[in-house]
Amino acid sequence: MTQASRVSLERALLEIDRACQDGAVVRDPDVLEAYAGDESEAPRRRPDALVRASNAREVEAVLAAATKHGVPVTPRGAGTGRVGGAVPSMGGIVLSTESMRSIVDVSDEELVAVVQPGVVTGALHEAVEAEGLFYPPDPNSLGTCTIGGNLACNAGGPRAFKYGVTGDFVLSLEVVTAEGTRLHVGKPTVKGVTGYDLAKLVVGSEGTLGVITQARMRLVPRPEALRTLLVFVPDDETIGRGITGLLRRGIVPRCVELVDSIALELIRTSAGLAIPEGARAMLLVELDGPELLLEREVERTGNAFYDEGALEILTADRGAERERLWGARRELSRTLRKTARFKLSEDVVVPRTRVFDLLRVCRELSARHGVVMPTYGHAGDGNLHVNFLWNDEAQRPDVDRAIRGLFEATIALGGTLSGEHGIGVLKAPYLHLEQSPELIALQKRIKGLFDPAGILNPGKIFDPGHRAHGPC
Repeated sequence: MTQASRVSLERALLEIDRACQDGAVVRDPDVLEAYAGDESEAPRRRPDALVRASNAREVEAVLAAATKHGVPVTPRGAGTGRVGGAVPSMGGIVLSTESMRSIVDVSDEELVAVVQPGVVTGALHEAVEAEGLFYPPDPNSLGTCTIGGNLACNAGGPRAFKYGVTGDFVLSLEVVTAEGTRLHVGKPTVKGVTGYDLAKLVVGSEGTLGVITQARMRLVPRPEALRTLLVFVPDDETIGRGITGLLRRGIVPRCVELVDSIALELIRTSAGLAIPEGARAMLLVELDGPELLLEREVERTGNAFYDEGALEILTADRGAERERLWGARRELSRTLRKTARFKLSEDVVVPRTRVFDLLRVCRELSARHGVVMPTYGHAGDGNLHVNFLWNDEAQRPDVDRAIRGLFEATIALGGTLSGEHGIGVLKAPYLHLEQSPELIALQKRIKGLFDPAGILNPGKIFDPGHRAHGPC
């Protein structure tokens, strides 16, 4: 940091300290170190300061001072991101909303919840379900991730197949722009078409356009009953045919989760699974709805998969069985991390009918580059988490080639680079594979309108080292 930038930082922090409650500004190096990274493999960088905002007014003060003095600000929820979106890669200030964790209102009449960004997603689930309501988005880190981070990345989860992702449940947002202006975007009602839908623009913008300080979220009635099926299949082709067979029968499960053969071996012990001989993959299928209808739906679902060649189908009837299975599934990423010295995970999406093709590509890339690539994810909507495991640092160039091959194949199959993790810093160098120079330039101009000084989460989404008119 230059002397000039150091002076600017100190001036900004002095103004922020005056505007915020005591203790909001943190300079302790040990505390700052905990905010240097997230749950990705992006290079860590310790911020120069941390500000824990407790309300929207303090967020306004932080951003106004940062813009005035040209100090970078990295918004942060719980730091559970997987692409480096919460890493303060340009230094400056980390603005944490972790203290803003109030569930302001839950209405069973309007079917809405009003929440602050620091509310843990699992806590929102519990609060609304106690009222007989349901908030479907369920990222795997729901026990620790926050609504603010979910909104920033438009997080999904297993239940997205039936219900949709976080953005599908947003009615309106309170957002503070980089210059410290508080805006209310979206509509308080379920329907509304006045002006541009800026709420949809902010959702998924990864903290580059503004900081969300409150959200009005849509809810649905809590499903009466739940059933979980384990479907073991002999080959990848059976996956797509089985899901298509379900939809043709008018059955829409709330989850269709895929675990490939490599990941299946890892989950065997933690989930207590007896895997039938010849199983190449497992599908975790979950149905919800009225109790009286579910038994019939379970039978029809089983028939659909058996008709397409499933080897064996088991039913997890008791809640404890379901929790064990889902616990093992949600911990798969951490389980994989223990099996190798190095691990990277990429979430990509292809059309549901091309999941088989993507799995085939993964096997080919694994063999070609000598990298173990277990794959799991949301087969119902084509969103797969492809992992890269290796033990020797010298293998990293091969891993990078395998990752690029995955991204190129994903785009060729009609897919997209990220389904729910965002672009952050790790995927920024590959954005041009999917988007044209003209589209990238337009998005940069939009960011310039929201953030004229360029202080909000700089270095994210758009690779600063990539020239928009040519390949990296």
